[in-house]
Amino acid sequence: MRTQGRRRALVVDSQSIALRAGTILVFLWGLAASVCPAQPRTVLLVSVAASVTDAMQEIEASYRHDHPQVEIRNNFGSSGTLAREIEQGAPVDVFLSAASKPMDDLEAQGLIAAGSRRNLLRNTLVLITSRDVHLSGFAGLTDRSVRVIAVGDPASVPAGQYAQQTLAYLHLLEGVRSKFVLAKDVRQVLAYVATGNADAGLVYATDAATSARVRVVATAPEQAHDPIVYPAAAIAHGRNEAAARAFVDYLGSPAARAIFQKHGFTVTAQ
Repeated sequence: MRTQGRRRALVVDSQSIALRAGTILVFLWGLAASVCPAQPRTVLLVSVAASVTDAMQEIEASYRHDHPQVEIRNNFGSSGTLAREIEQGAPVDVFLSAASKPMDDLEAQGLIAAGSRRNLLRNTLVLITSRDVHLSGFAGLTDRSVRVIAVGDPASVPAGQYAQQTLAYLHLLEGVRSKFVLAKDVRQVLAYVATGNADAGLVYATDAATSARVRVVATAPEQAHDPIVYPAAAIAHGRNEAAARAFVDYLGSPAARAIFQKHGFTVTAQ
């Protein structure tokens, strides 16, 4: 009986010790948390041209790995539409455009943080069809077998503006304009062609490379359209301008440049 009593006492003592140890650990954890509070998260709102979707998602994942306190929220769309949203007061921190003009317009209004703008990328414009459409070049767009041509809406989509310039340069625009279906951004053009809702379309080479359901028929001559340049900048007077400038700088870093190149973009000289 005495032996059983001793065992019970040992069990009780062990439980008491464990309980006290747990209490001490909780106290120490709470003390550490009060002395070293968690860093507040910074939320960056980034408006990005739709054609850069895949590359930017990969770049942002890499950035967050090294900057866990930064949360990035994307808004992908046509550059013209994104610029208008910024003009109307949308709470954007960083803008990456697929053309110079939308950025020029914002800069003229004092909406770009001084000294933050940099030209990041270049691209090419290509004519695409679905795999089962027989087309050998731009001249074939006038053929009666080509009924629908998808292009970005020139009012807001730089790729649509480049498409019009190219077709005008090739003396084809007036002959094919009636076949146009206008898309809200270049990724919608790609989708129209890939699904067979358009017989042909004009997109960036980087977009064409993302779909196995389309083929590139021809590349637009560089002299046929304005230079396809992608500038990025921090938006002036944003809530997180310092963090926005840091992110724009990262977009020009060797790590980001390697990702852009992997997705088919030509990076500009820094």
